[in-house]
Amino acid sequence: MPAGVGWGKYLTFSSAAMLAMFAGAQVVHSIYRPLDDLDKLIKLELEKHLKEKPD
Repeated sequence: MPAGVGWGKYLTFSSAAMLAMFAGAQVVHSIYRPLDDLDKLIKLELEKHLKEKPD
């Protein structure tokens, strides 16, 4: 294993790191809600793109 660490410690560290990443992503999406206005933003950008596009 890397750096002479045994399987148990390696798997424990990897599991804890993955759990922390999942928890952080969940907190961000619960508190900041980055995807709530995604439909509105897409609609605005599409309208702006179609308005600027010459026919």
